[in-house]
Amino acid sequence: AADELPDVPADRPEENWNYDDSAYKARVYFGVGKAKPETELIYGPNIADWPEQIPLPENLLLTAAAAIYDPVTTTDELIPSGETSSYRSNPLRLSEFALSRKDPQYVPRAKAILAEERKRRAGEATDALMGHDGKTTGLGSFVMALKPGDGSAREQAASCQRVLGGCANVCAEFATKRYRSNVVNWGMLPFQAADVKEWNIQPGDRLYIPNIRAALERGDESIPATLIQNGQEKAVTLTLPGMTQEEREIVLAGCLINYYAK
Repeated sequence: AADELPDVPADRPEENWNYDDSAYKARVYFGVGKAKPETELIYGPNIADWPEQIPLPENLLLTAAAAIYDPVTTTDELIPSGETSSYRSNPLRLSEFALSRKDPQYVPRAKAILAEERKRRAGEATDALMGHDGKTTGLGSFVMALKPGDGSAREQAASCQRVLGGCANVCAEFATKRYRSNVVNWGMLPFQAADVKEWNIQPGDRLYIPNIRAALERGDESIPATLIQNGQEKAVTLTLPGMTQEEREIVLAGCLINYYAK
């Protein structure tokens, strides 16, 4: 036992110990009751704000940035851990690793789609709209996976898609409720379609979803859409099963941050 060791010092309650906290006070700002809202925050080189997200447009024209036909897609495949952990305070830099182990071309595809959406928001003309009205139709990307979200509850698995302009996941089913919740909280539509594998979606295919904002406001679960592949159009049905009123309001607002800011 420890008390049998010869050199263990005995307790010495008679001694007084003083803690010098001057070094701590010199480096930490105590702002309680001393608000200074005009003071500019100074960020470290690897700390960045979240990109602003806009409310859900009236219509959506989405392009597949990745199509994954594995039986299950894990959150570690959606965004690796380990080597990416130092970038968790930098959303844009972290998003560069999204799907890097599964589809290295996902990020450049998503960025190209986001560039067209930025043109639309700026009021510039873009062929990506395919003739649709840029004032009412938003552009974005989506990930198709048969069963995404297995594994750890990694919020970045969804947030990285959103930072890159993602607007939806399209799947046969979600692997976990927590991943689906993260998709919703980041303002993306959690679409399901039991027969999505038969659609044979490939990167570059498009989904036009008219009146999606009105459908969410009404509480619709069945969402008609048009799948555009190789110049051909096909009517398909997307579903939003079990979506709560609060979840709908979060997506309508653009993300959970916007929802709380209202």
